[in-house]
Amino acid sequence: QASQEELKAAYRRLCMLYHPDKHRDPELKTQAEQLFNLVHQAYEVLSDPQTRAIYDIYGRRGLEMEGWEVVERKRTAAEIREEFERLQREREERRLQQRTNPKGTISVGIDATDLFDRYDEEYEDVPGSSFPQIEINKMHISQSIEAPLTATDTAILSGNLSTQNGNGGGSINLALRRVTSAKGWGELEFGAGDLHGPLFGLKIFRNLTPRCFITTNCALQFSSRGVRPGLTTVLARNLDKNTMGYLQWRWGIQSAMNTSIVRDTKTSHFTVALQLGIPHSFMMVSYQHKFQDEDQTRVKGSLKAGFFGTIVEYGAERKISRHSILGATVSVGVPQGVSLKIKLNRASQTYFFPVHLTDQLLPSAVFYATVGPLIIYFAMHRLVIKPYLRAQKERELEKQRENTASDILQKKQEAEAAVRLMQESVRRIIEAEEARMGLIIVNAWYGKFVNDNSRKNEKVKVIDVTVPLQCLVKDSKLILTEASKAGLPGFYDPCVGEEKSLKVLYQFRGVLHQVMSADNEALRIPKQSHRIDADG
Repeated sequence: QASQEELKAAYRRLCMLYHPDKHRDPELKTQAEQLFNLVHQAYEVLSDPQTRAIYDIYGRRGLEMEGWEVVERKRTAAEIREEFERLQREREERRLQQRTNPKGTISVGIDATDLFDRYDEEYEDVPGSSFPQIEINKMHISQSIEAPLTATDTAILSGNLSTQNGNGGGSINLALRRVTSAKGWGELEFGAGDLHGPLFGLKIFRNLTPRCFITTNCALQFSSRGVRPGLTTVLARNLDKNTMGYLQWRWGIQSAMNTSIVRDTKTSHFTVALQLGIPHSFMMVSYQHKFQDEDQTRVKGSLKAGFFGTIVEYGAERKISRHSILGATVSVGVPQGVSLKIKLNRASQTYFFPVHLTDQLLPSAVFYATVGPLIIYFAMHRLVIKPYLRAQKERELEKQRENTASDILQKKQEAEAAVRLMQESVRRIIEAEEARMGLIIVNAWYGKFVNDNSRKNEKVKVIDVTVPLQCLVKDSKLILTEASKAGLPGFYDPCVGEEKSLKVLYQFRGVLHQVMSADNEALRIPKQSHRIDADG
């Protein structure tokens, strides 16, 4: 947000600092020429309102974007933003044919009731009967991909296979979706399977108001028993910023009416639902708490009661890697019994393992279903997941360092050259500040500091930035904006990809002060709160 006058003042100051004619030493003169050219290039961008608007909004990638040469001069920042987004859309459309959105689910049902409901006297004479029998009694696999045809048309191909107790079947579906306007879209669906005949469906989505939308899905299922029509309509409305209300009416083989309220905030997710229908009517309440940690931990619980019985569920989920979330839920119901459901989300793929433990409400089954997954998770997290993620992060950092090694070396050489060129200016600044008992940078370091005992094996990686920081002092003040300090004159990144801080020990009015600032944190000194207590 610097004004043109401030830009000119900064440009003149850096030109005086880096001007080749001010340095007689041949090596310093060459280094000064390189830095002087960089300063001039920066001023050319920032002094032009159009290129400055592009850079302020999009950075270097905006300046490198193809197509800016056709942009009319004297446009506002808003017009430039719109033009940039248009160019981005054109680039995305060129890549349209190469994009798909694969989604898949694999579900494996496991019958482990022999662990808890076993009658030993029935198996005394059967060889191998001393071991409980755990069986896979059902499986389900589904997969879908999207193929963009145009900017508004998409084809979706999906299929599924299911088997339970030795019997199974599958189906394949093709859907064609068209975005008709900013307010809605329509979809035609065609399907066929070995258990059911052909399927024809139509789905329509429409925004009625900015806070309300409706979805209607009608289908015709052909079979040997005739044609089975079905219709589902959902009306939804924003009740407030975080709350949605839904009304659903379903007519067909399993007709029902359902109403639900869903409240989703940064720290919680709450749902209450009521359904009246054939064959099941029920009421359900669920709550999920979201912890604000880097692992995105969530704990949840729900109660569902209806004509089928009562089910209580509780569980948790946690992010175990960049693209993976692991969750476990214990289900206790009458007459359903006790089950443990394990789910792994990996990118757009879901792996689901429902384990049926017992048909009865046995305390031992509930205990092991609750404690067992916790013990296994924490053991795996400590012995496998954490070391793997640490090694993966080190590999990524090493790869990043290798890819940027030449660039970092160049930045380091430029920073070292800048520091040498600043020496005379810094000497004059210090003399002026000493004369007025002003701001003097005693020591300054930038990079990775290790203060936590749990990270004591990590290596400290810092550089001395006392000279370049003193060079930025003006009228006994130092002001740094919210941006990475690696871009300041005389600075460079000593530890690519790692957290960095700036630690400054300075003197103001003869009193020592100290402050540590995060890399992207704004800093303004001097401040009374930075003062070092003489008694300490």
